[in-house]
Amino acid sequence: MLFDSHVAVLLEAAVSLVNTLTDGESRGRPYTAPRGTALPAAVDAAVPLTPGASLPREIDADQAAYVADFAHRLREIFAAVQADDMDTAATVVNDLLRDTGARPQLDRAPGEPWQMHFHGADDTFAVGWSAGCATALALTVGGGLAGRLGVCRADRCDRVYVDTSKNAARHFCSAACQSRTKAAAFRARAAARSD
Repeated sequence: MLFDSHVAVLLEAAVSLVNTLTDGESRGRPYTAPRGTALPAAVDAAVPLTPGASLPREIDADQAAYVADFAHRLREIFAAVQADDMDTAATVVNDLLRDTGARPQLDRAPGEPWQMHFHGADDTFAVGWSAGCATALALTVGGGLAGRLGVCRADRCDRVYVDTSKNAARHFCSAACQSRTKAAAFRARAAARSD
């Protein structure tokens, strides 16, 4: 197993937050992140539900704005790793750890086993998830797995991903971007042969 289950959930949450809450391009099209009154629902949809969590989650406008700002900072980490700028990636991770007050501790929900968490029980939804995501990225960058973080290499797509494949060969955010890239390469080869 590449990442333990809790870290894997937090990394996927980080990817979801970046891809949902930051502008850019997605699968060949411009992407505009939700804003205003749509932001709390977008944050709620981007963060996975956890066992024992209260439903529905109460995410107000201030928490949603906090998480959206955090997502922009997360994107900096993925971009720095893609550019092989580990100093910048580590600096941003350290800033996020400090700003979120991330700290490891064991917590247990009723009827559940003890689990490692990276935030206090009294932290808000926004701070709790941000601290967890920051710690998961710290474990990834500092644990020699930074190469598993990526930005889609397809033309006109800047969505991020975590490569959990056995051979660390992932280069795209989705199968759609991979197929789109292969089709474009095929068309380019066919055009070159016909010239």
